[in-house]
Amino acid sequence: MHLDIGVTPALTIAVALAAGMVAQSVARHLRIPGIVALLAAGVLLGPDGLGIVKPEGLGGALGVLVEFAVAVILFEGGLNLNWRRLRGQVPTIRLLISVGAVITAFGGTLASRLILGWSWPLSILFGTLVIVTGPTVITPLLRRIRIRRKLETILEAEGIFIDAVGAILAVVVLEVVLSPDSSSLALGAVSVPTRLVFGAVVGMAGGTVIALLLRFRGVVPEGLENVFTLALALAIYHTSNVFVPETGIVAVVVAGLAVGNIRTPALRDLREFKEQLTVLLIGMLFVLLAADVRLAEVAELGWMGVWVVLALMVLVRPINVLACTLGAGLDWKEKAFLSWLAPRGIVAAAVASLSHERLAAAGLDGGAEMRALVFMVIAITVNLQGATGSLVARWLSIRRPTGQGYVILGAHELARLIGRLLRDAGEEVVVVDASADLCRDAEKEGLRVVFGNALDERVLFAADVESRKAVVGALTNEAVNLLFARRARTDFKVPRAHVAIQRGHTSIDQEMVHEAGGTVLFGHEIDLELWSIRIRRRIASPTLWRWVPPDDTSDGKDDGPAQLPQEMQNTLLPLVVRREKAIELYDDQTKLKESDEVFWLIFSERQEEAQTWLKEGGWSLLDAGEEVDGS
Repeated sequence: MHLDIGVTPALTIAVALAAGMVAQSVARHLRIPGIVALLAAGVLLGPDGLGIVKPEGLGGALGVLVEFAVAVILFEGGLNLNWRRLRGQVPTIRLLISVGAVITAFGGTLASRLILGWSWPLSILFGTLVIVTGPTVITPLLRRIRIRRKLETILEAEGIFIDAVGAILAVVVLEVVLSPDSSSLALGAVSVPTRLVFGAVVGMAGGTVIALLLRFRGVVPEGLENVFTLALALAIYHTSNVFVPETGIVAVVVAGLAVGNIRTPALRDLREFKEQLTVLLIGMLFVLLAADVRLAEVAELGWMGVWVVLALMVLVRPINVLACTLGAGLDWKEKAFLSWLAPRGIVAAAVASLSHERLAAAGLDGGAEMRALVFMVIAITVNLQGATGSLVARWLSIRRPTGQGYVILGAHELARLIGRLLRDAGEEVVVVDASADLCRDAEKEGLRVVFGNALDERVLFAADVESRKAVVGALTNEAVNLLFARRARTDFKVPRAHVAIQRGHTSIDQEMVHEAGGTVLFGHEIDLELWSIRIRRRIASPTLWRWVPPDDTSDGKDDGPAQLPQEMQNTLLPLVVRREKAIELYDDQTKLKESDEVFWLIFSERQEEAQTWLKEGGWSLLDAGEEVDGS
């Protein structure tokens, strides 16, 4: 049923933007992949539905919108890639985006040729279009499934880099199809690696320039960093395309990788801005492109189209993974999961629509059917693999274990000391902070760091909060510590949360911490800034002490050591407790037992007084108690 209203290009874009955001909001509430809701919204609002969104009315503007949106989406994908994590999986990733791309193109070509009986040119074009997977689909799935770190790195990196490789290969094949002669075929074979290298060089140069401009304070006026970066990223994309056509997609991916791996003060805000902009553009694009596909074209493919998709999923992808992971150190379960999860995303849809337009303009048939089949691939892979990914991961036992390690909010000296003590005891530790300088200091000390706002969902997922045994709010802002602890306990079901309370502040108290399901770190409020300064000046150091109850206990009861009196709280600070090869943080719920060992942080200028109090209370200094050096 069509609504009898005058649909203008402006209305089409406005409705597509609004529908994209509504659809993605609904998808998050229902915990389904966003693309599922976006495809449904596009069909509902398009010519086959209400007729409000009419992409054909945009003319050439649709192609421009697609190019700008894809540039921003892939720049954001590169921005979130961590080079340190990539290095260990480079051989596998390199094979997946090279040998794997060829295998997928070959398999897609044979599937469409043998099952649907398409011509060789059209089949080859389809094969290249389904090479890509895409970060817009993979990343949300990985956040929800929480698989082993190396698998997550491989899938995320493949999804970003394969988009660039697949898009270039598809465009080159399209050029050959439009001009089928021996010279164009030879030129196409040479141009693929040439375009990849050129785009990578342009992207690295442009990304490095952006990062350096952002790194030096004052070069880019405060408040303009996000739009400044966006403008330069788009300029890199289109400039690269001007010199060598279709290389901009590689350039923005590499530029994003460069910017994201050079620490800048604006990096956290930049990532948040780009992520929100990407969500907006993905919604608009999918609504527009889905509305442009006729349901009759999809229905005409019938079960034969479904068989093509299944062939890609259960034959081509496993062969691809097996060939590209030889000698990669992956077990059969990890290979099986990589074989199953390869949903297609926005780049496949965008390049398929571009190919359809160019084929139609050249008077060649088959473009509509090919585009319909690509959208069928997207719909089936996203729905099926998105719905079953978590079940498959659980069945294969490749999900990251829960109840492992700590997330510490804060990277000042005291927080880093706690992190090192936990790490040296064999615990996995992740430090989160919004200060680039403090994050660099933590990295130098060998701690794993996530840079950003710990209340941001993306940052929490990056820190693997869901899989942790405990979180620690150690900022001098105890209100943020409490919010962090409450969210970790409520939204991510973390078993324990420790909250530091800054002495002299009155925004929270012990009762509020307990109501949030947390405990008070160190057992009482402290001056976090003061202790951090002491550690920085090397006038406070941790030593290890063991408690043994006195022999003359009159009532025979063991009530634990005496509580630290208030007058000693600026001299001594209990950090962590060791018992029976286990380690835990000291808090207001800690009950010490005989032979428990505690790392006490002692103010050097009152060391004699502190040691006297400890010895009188039954504490003995261990020979193993040495200064913990963060160098």
